[in-house]
Amino acid sequence: MKTIDLTTVAQQVEELLALADTEDLLIRLPSGKIFLLASVIGEDDSDEDFADEITRTRHNAALMALLYERSYEQKRLSSEETRKRLGIV
Repeated sequence: MKTIDLTTVAQQVEELLALADTEDLLIRLPSGKIFLLASVIGEDDSDEDFADEITRTRHNAALMALLYERSYEQKRLSSEETRKRLGIV
């Protein structure tokens, strides 16, 4: 995972981050690509841990519906094709 520190934040991005602070978001682009935006544990939040994050993710109805839908997609890629697409050949 890559970390990007923002020095300035566009208004729309700031609004998305504010929403993601209270609940996880699925962002669907016109191209069909989908991104998950979620608040994660900060460095000073030692009370929460990774298990709590997993629990919250499992309770994300929109994400679970998306994963369920994708689990029934008919098109499958072989491991060889996946490696080729990722450039790991």
